[in-house]
Amino acid sequence: MRTNVLVTYGTKNGSTAEIADFIASVLRDEGLEAEVRPPSEVTDVASYGAVVIGGALYMGRWHRDARRFARQHRRALRERPVWLFSSGPLDPSASERGIPPVPGARRAQRRTDARDHVTFGGRLQTGAKGRMAKAILDEDRGGDFRDLPRIAEWAAGVASKIKAPERT
Repeated sequence: MRTNVLVTYGTKNGSTAEIADFIASVLRDEGLEAEVRPPSEVTDVASYGAVVIGGALYMGRWHRDARRFARQHRRALRERPVWLFSSGPLDPSASERGIPPVPGARRAQRRTDARDHVTFGGRLQTGAKGRMAKAILDEDRGGDFRDLPRIAEWAAGVASKIKAPERT
């Protein structure tokens, strides 16, 4: 039986959505069905055997849509395997060492009984929305710090855990 996985995300400038799409493509390559949807389009998680929730990081906060999704669906999410990811550091730090979840992601991890949380580097490029984003770009601190091989390795690990027979 194939497991249908929901990959949902909160994003402001699109980088986290692109990571979610990439994770879903790895899950599909690993033989799973994966659907990518923003939280606002998900009213029920009952049809999903597993869920991956991603949230962009802004000023030390996990994206509001990801936090809200985890809070609103916490009971149903606790009944299936859940993984969390954050994206945002605009430097190579996320690829160099483990970065613990910010408070909002940590709360989501507790609420959903998530099996894992990982932080990936983010991307901020010209045209990004928001005063803070523009200030960062004005200081020439933008760029693309996403580590696709690391993201693929993490997503493949998630897939192997989903496919592993559950032990009783």
